[in-house]
Amino acid sequence: MIESTPIIDFHAHAGNWTNRAFPDDPEVYIKQMDITGVDRTCMNCIWFGDANWANNLVHNRFVSAYPDRFIGVAFVTPHYPEECIYELDRSFDELNFKFLKLYPDYYGQSSDADGYKPIFEWANQKEIPIMCHGRYGTDAPGTTQLKRYEKFTKDYPKIKWVIAHAGGGTELDSVKTAKELPNIWLETCGSGNPLYAVSYAVNHGLSDRLLFGSDMPIMDYRNQIAKVITADIPNDDKKKILGLNAIKLLNL
Repeated sequence: MIESTPIIDFHAHAGNWTNRAFPDDPEVYIKQMDITGVDRTCMNCIWFGDANWANNLVHNRFVSAYPDRFIGVAFVTPHYPEECIYELDRSFDELNFKFLKLYPDYYGQSSDADGYKPIFEWANQKEIPIMCHGRYGTDAPGTTQLKRYEKFTKDYPKIKWVIAHAGGGTELDSVKTAKELPNIWLETCGSGNPLYAVSYAVNHGLSDRLLFGSDMPIMDYRNQIAKVITADIPNDDKKKILGLNAIKLLNL
């Protein structure tokens, strides 16, 4: 039964998005988690240029207050390269965060820009998983996820890469990438995924590397978890996607 499975949301954000009418209040998140059956939520904060401030927000307001419900996810930005390594060390050694979320859209360059190299080198040495998007508006013509992540997995083989919003992928490029590269996981949240995105990925042999995510507060726990719960796939695969894969990936 699905009810017996720990459900872990791999992708949610801290920080008040007033245009979404969703307050930056852990009590509100927990209420929605309880309604949906989500046990724990992985929280990151990418909205602020000051990564120290953003990571403190995640730690102090969410993780420290409710350690059994929230999992800390670190954020750094190449805008401030002199601060990146210090903040990475602090986030994982002191705050005990579990993986790294990057958001190159705010950097104005894609994830394969030179500014990310020190971050990737650090994560590769520490064997820290990284979640980021597969495509960017700044991509050069002809760029594909497969080409990008072939290089990443070759240059940084100890990083486990999670492609956000890719549980089937709008162009199914993410499924091809994950099939070719064993160090790639796909996270499910988003509104642009095809109707049968989750079952498509499972039918292509990726049930062990799919991760449920909500993108709260931009999206909603309820409609995002429904994509997994109602997918035409075996219950054992649903259990993996909803929580068991995250537990294994993050050594929870």
